[in-house]
Amino acid sequence: MSTVDIVLAGARGHGRWHLENIRRLQDKGIVRLAGICELTLLAAPEIPEGLGTPEQSADFGALLDSTGARIAVICTPIPTHTDLALEAARRGVHLLLEKPPAPSYAEFRRMADGVAAAGVVCQIGFQSLGSHAVPAIRRLIAEGAIGEISGIGGAGAWARPESYYRRAPWAGKRRLNGVDVIDGALTNPLAHAVATGLALNGSTRAEDVTDIRTELARANDIESDDTSCVRVTTAQGHPVTVAATLCAEHPGDPYVLVHGGRGRVTFWYKQDRVLLQRAGHGPEEYEYGSTDLLENLVDHLTDGTDLLVPPDETGAFMKVVEAIRTAPDPAPLPRGAWHLVGDRRVVPGVDGLVAASADTLALFSELGAPWAPPREVST
Repeated sequence: MSTVDIVLAGARGHGRWHLENIRRLQDKGIVRLAGICELTLLAAPEIPEGLGTPEQSADFGALLDSTGARIAVICTPIPTHTDLALEAARRGVHLLLEKPPAPSYAEFRRMADGVAAAGVVCQIGFQSLGSHAVPAIRRLIAEGAIGEISGIGGAGAWARPESYYRRAPWAGKRRLNGVDVIDGALTNPLAHAVATGLALNGSTRAEDVTDIRTELARANDIESDDTSCVRVTTAQGHPVTVAATLCAEHPGDPYVLVHGGRGRVTFWYKQDRVLLQRAGHGPEEYEYGSTDLLENLVDHLTDGTDLLVPPDETGAFMKVVEAIRTAPDPAPLPRGAWHLVGDRRVVPGVDGLVAASADTLALFSELGAPWAPPREVST
């Protein structure tokens, strides 16, 4: 198998993870980092040892041309995703596009349709969907291990300092210079909880969504939401409810909870760990491996391995993004609803509300949160 040349667009922030992952695959002889696109070029110490001296440029198109790269990894600000993806597609360059793939459903369709018309392959970077636990849980559901499914809940209780929202001009924004950004808790940092819940429900495509209710709030001095929940009604007949906060008292690993008539399955997607609880059995724990999405993309191109996360398999997630985009701006929590712990804002009791939402499939308002904003409906 020949080595596949790669250009990485966006090598700082989360892009550093991609640099390390590319180095891992380069050590295996699978890929070679041919170029790095950044507005400010990386200094030598910023490039992990073993990656050599890839060509650098602030001009993405020119870099693709000069390197002849076959794959571009795009890890840039959310509003740039569509244009950069289409620039690569016009050159016949295949894509790993970070999540969320776009800030609106219209931009997502422009990207997905343009990529398809160009005949290139695009993988969306929902790494949790590379977990071998996802098909394993789907098999458990299909076999009736926990009885008839009544719904799926997701919970994410994370913490972010106030400086998190100052790390980039687009951070915590709904719009910037008139352009959609939609950098909220459910659409970016805890987007995996939404996408994974939809995947376990078999509701990944846009047409699988029939109704969406949102409750968006913020404790931080930002435009976007940092404490939110959403209920997605699906054509499959099971609701998918996800609650998330970046203002947790005691941050923990996010998870997705599948409710059945005779039991339930809890999936901690960052750990690839599954807990099966069902009537007549003791608790069963499993740990699974995971397929790296960039490696899967390379395998797809070289030997026809099925692509794990093509754009249309994220259409339902993008319907959630669109519902959040078109909802009224998140309601600021009253000053008494949060307090400072060091350099971060904490909402007392929010950890329990997030867990209760996953456990009962209820929204914050239905759980009696005094600060819960009115529900909004989008289709």
